[in-house]
Amino acid sequence: MDIYEYKGRNQQGEIMQGTIESSTPQTVAKWMMDMGIAPIHIQVQGNKLKSQPQWVRELQGGGPPKLVEILLFTRQMGTMIRAGVPIMQALAGIQKSTANPMLVEVLRDIRTNLDKGLELSMAMSRHPKVFSDYYVSMVKVGEDSGQLEEIFKRLHEQLEFDKHMANKIKGALRYPSFVLIAISIAIGIMAFFVIPVFAKSYSKFNADLPLLTQIILAASAFVVDYWWVVIGMIVAAIVAFISYVGQPKGRYDWDKFKLNIPVIGKILKKATLARFCRSFATASNSGVPLVQAFTLVSRVVSNAYFEERILLMRDGVERGESMLRVAQTSAIFNPLELQMIAVGEETGDIEGMLNQVADLYTEEVEYEVGRMSESIEPILLAFMGVLVLILMLGVFMPMWDLGNVALKKH
Repeated sequence: MDIYEYKGRNQQGEIMQGTIESSTPQTVAKWMMDMGIAPIHIQVQGNKLKSQPQWVRELQGGGPPKLVEILLFTRQMGTMIRAGVPIMQALAGIQKSTANPMLVEVLRDIRTNLDKGLELSMAMSRHPKVFSDYYVSMVKVGEDSGQLEEIFKRLHEQLEFDKHMANKIKGALRYPSFVLIAISIAIGIMAFFVIPVFAKSYSKFNADLPLLTQIILAASAFVVDYWWVVIGMIVAAIVAFISYVGQPKGRYDWDKFKLNIPVIGKILKKATLARFCRSFATASNSGVPLVQAFTLVSRVVSNAYFEERILLMRDGVERGESMLRVAQTSAIFNPLELQMIAVGEETGDIEGMLNQVADLYTEEVEYEVGRMSESIEPILLAFMGVLVLILMLGVFMPMWDLGNVALKKH
């Protein structure tokens, strides 16, 4: 189905124009004739956002749908299917109430493909930027098993869990980010405004300055005289970092490094493990084969290091190794979690145990985020203390030396 813009004249000669959803322009023309409107112009409505740059589209709401929008779509689909609403009608209703232009286009394309005889999962797979492999595979399982309503319910729970974890991680990073930005601003003010004033004063004394003072004054002078070079170096470093992280090896190294950052790394690791356990349990409970579940979950953990570990677990299962054995060799679980996995394997309820592990990690993440300020404040205070000490010694040491010389003369 496409949106058509039409224009025509009614029996009184008045211009009538608007938009209507239809499969072909001929259908639109027939509808207009039935309404007593003589067609003048009929064309598919163009997407005005498509011709604009990506950043402009995002500012106008034309970027990829956010997680909360996919979460809402999933909930609406589950509710409508549970109420017995046909899929085509459900998609049409959601499309009319959706504000994101890209998601509207995606839903319209899905309906068009359903009209052509494609399954819902196949139609969704044509839009990987909106629906992940995990999402599509779960919908496919729901279609094959006749439990599409239950699958959308589980997908909603999974996406809600992912959103909760993402918010916790953002909360964990917010405090140190603000502190580091404040420190950077303070250093900039010192370099541009404070240190140059002392430099002028010291130049009048014609005395030998301590090495630390000379280094600080030289650095400040370089920043003031060649600020454009400093900005260029910062921009170049950011571009180089983004380019490196954009490569498979760079992304792997960065994702592994993040897990070893003091305080924050522990939170990221637990949040990623919680996402893995919950996603794997959901997929396995829904009937996804074990090996395929490992493959799908590896793509939703958003960490290249964990992705490699999960794929190694998959390879071990393919060779016939037990779940406990592959979990041990992955080196990402603690002894307590390994013990819970062992119990789950012995009782035949590995999915239930993984859900419990996910709950355990979720509680730990919430606890760690809650005491984030207590954990990271000593580190930041120590860093700021060293920085202030260096600046104070560099700036005030010459004054102390000059003061001592003056006292000796008297």
